[in-house]
Amino acid sequence: MDLYGLARPLLFRLDPETAHDLAFWLGARACAWPTLRAPEMPEGLHRTVFGLDFPSPLGLAAGLDKGATLLPLWQALGFGHVEIGTVTPRPQPGNPKPRLFRFPQAGLILNRMGFNSEGAEVVAARLRDRPQGLIVGGNLGKNKETPEAQALDDYRDAYRLLAPHVDYVALNVSSPNTPGLRNLQAPEALKPLLAGMLDLRKEMGLERQPLLLKLAPDLAPEDLDAIVEVAAASGISGLIATNTTLDRGVVAEPLRAQVEAKGAGGLSGVPLKAKAREVRRRLLAALRGRLPLVACGGLGSAEDVQGALDDGAALAQVYSALIFEGPGLVGRIHRGLSRG
Repeated sequence: MDLYGLARPLLFRLDPETAHDLAFWLGARACAWPTLRAPEMPEGLHRTVFGLDFPSPLGLAAGLDKGATLLPLWQALGFGHVEIGTVTPRPQPGNPKPRLFRFPQAGLILNRMGFNSEGAEVVAARLRDRPQGLIVGGNLGKNKETPEAQALDDYRDAYRLLAPHVDYVALNVSSPNTPGLRNLQAPEALKPLLAGMLDLRKEMGLERQPLLLKLAPDLAPEDLDAIVEVAAASGISGLIATNTTLDRGVVAEPLRAQVEAKGAGGLSGVPLKAKAREVRRRLLAALRGRLPLVACGGLGSAEDVQGALDDGAALAQVYSALIFEGPGLVGRIHRGLSRG
């Protein structure tokens, strides 16, 4: 019986954040079940990336479990890794509500959450009890009030607290919902940011911990090429592409007018798929195998994930599709991947 299929109409009558809170309340109850276990993974899905052993190439993207509250549940659903966050160094409430909108007819989500976060200290304490055998990444961002010129201080503060408790760290410089954040993708800002983070990683004796960079889908091709050169020369471990898009052109009419009426925010889900894939292919061509790339953005089926892997991505992440299709999506993707 598809329990999510039965619950979905009720959940989708609720305000999106209310539905999220209810789902997480139920998920927390499920995490207490003694029978909750990771499933057997289909043959042939294991891969080693960044020096880490992933039981599957499929992971949960950052943004859903910001505070690392449901890790046993994600493991039981079969995710090969989970990226928590975005986590800011200090707690912050995020942007005013309403700030999350669903468009089920298009598999589309608009959000302007604004890095609502309990803060790195709280999340780090929770991670001390994380389940064994699950690869966990920590997605880091700066606080809203921190000036761009001091962004490195924020990333370093969050890293000091979170890095000892996760398997890899991703620097989020690509959310459209924190003013000025995307400016950190410019080479002149990115170089010192990456250098400062790598210096801290060395100071902490974590040289073997992968450090990744998450990019936006709205960069010009020449800017993508420049970022690749900075990233490859810096010594970081890989890229994640992409974050949400500000481009309303990915939404067909008449829905576009409805989306625009909701105001600012980044778009994710099915309409992002083609744009995200175009960006990933450009990045992979520029990388020429120098760094691994994690595919994210618009993926929602085994065919989507296999296509990203065939393009050259090392891993793939989903988020929006999980909201619309429910937890059974993970098993369906795994079965599709195992069939080739």
